[in-house]
Amino acid sequence: MFTVGATLFLSAGAAAGAVDGIVLALRFLAFGAAGIALVVAGIRRLRDRGRKTIALPPWFTPWTALPFGALLTAADLPNAFPYFIAIERMVTTGVDPGTGLLVLTGYAIIYCLPCLALLVVGLVSGSKVRAWLQKLVQRLVTGTVKRSVPAAILLCLVDMGVASIPFWLP
Repeated sequence: MFTVGATLFLSAGAAAGAVDGIVLALRFLAFGAAGIALVVAGIRRLRDRGRKTIALPPWFTPWTALPFGALLTAADLPNAFPYFIAIERMVTTGVDPGTGLLVLTGYAIIYCLPCLALLVVGLVSGSKVRAWLQKLVQRLVTGTVKRSVPAAILLCLVDMGVASIPFWLP
């Protein structure tokens, strides 16, 4: 993540003219997608529905989690709109390379720290953590999500706020 961000930051000045308007388009796309997801979630809350089972494959261990997580993080980079917007803003405001790379380092650490902490906890106390997580998963995948009109209304109201954000941001 840091490498991609640093490459974009350090080379973005040269390509700035070629990508005029891309941040605005990304903003509308990201908040539009979030708005659609909230409306769908709101509509789904209007009826009871059974929870679906979640299961990890047997090959998934703390040792396979690290490369798998790195792969998924790399695959998620195209969806990292806030990251790309922050890089664009740093380039636009003329942040010097040292400061920009320091900010990107901080972002990468904050972004990756929870995953690394979970990996360490999993390695240190694997069976206890696995048993606790299994209880949590069982609680979340059994039973029925009950119909909730107030939750549906709240999700749709939040959708209107989220979907309008690109229109009032500078």
